[in-house]
Amino acid sequence: MSLIVKICGLSTPETLDAALAAGADMVGFVFFPPSPRHLGLAAATALGRQAKGRALKVALSVDADDALLENSIEALRPDMLQLHGKESVARLRDIKQKFGLPVMKAIPVETAADLAQVAGYAAVADQILFDARAPKDATRPGGLGTAFDWHLLENLQLNIPFMVSGGLHADNVAEAIRVTRTGGVDVSSGVESAPGRKDVDMIRAFIRAARATEELMT
Repeated sequence: MSLIVKICGLSTPETLDAALAAGADMVGFVFFPPSPRHLGLAAATALGRQAKGRALKVALSVDADDALLENSIEALRPDMLQLHGKESVARLRDIKQKFGLPVMKAIPVETAADLAQVAGYAAVADQILFDARAPKDATRPGGLGTAFDWHLLENLQLNIPFMVSGGLHADNVAEAIRVTRTGGVDVSSGVESAPGRKDVDMIRAFIRAARATEELMT
C-alpha cells in the first residue's frame, strides 16, 4: 500500500493548488477559531470545489458540537472528518452515525502511557493520527511544530491505518517513516514560513521527500 501524504491547514487557492499539483493524497482544512489556519465557511466552499476529485478532503475540528460539524460539512463536502480534541469513543461513534463520514481520531503522544487509549478509539475510528502532545498552556492541540519520540510506535499493532504528525518537515520525514513504518504522514507547520502561512516550495519539498522515502522502502 502506498504512503499517504496529507498537507493540513491549507487556506489559499495558491497553496492548495501547490499541494494538489505536487501529489498530496489528502488535503486538510481547519475549522477551529483559535488556530491561525482556521477557515471561514465561504473560503471552505471555494477550496472544497478546487480540491474535488484531486485529493481526499479532510475537515479538522476540535471538540466541535454538531452545529459546527454540520456547517463545515455543508461548506467543504469533506471525504473524512479529523477529530483533534478530547472527543470520547462514544462521541466518535455518535458523529459517525449522525454524519455518515469516515473519522480520523488524533491521539496526542508524549509517553508510552498515551498509547493505552488507542485500542478503544481504533474500534470505532477509521484511521488514527498520532501527534505530539501539546504543552499545557497551548491554545490549540496541534500544528505547533513539535515532534514526539517516534520509537514509541515501533512494533505497534493496529487493525486500522495510522498516520504520523507533529514536527514533521522535509528534512526529518524520512526518519519518521523509517522508524514508525507508518502508512501516512501529515504536515502543517512544517511547510509554513510563518504560523498559518503555507509556503509552496516547502510543500513541494515535503511531498518530494516523503515520496523518495516511500520508493526506498518498497
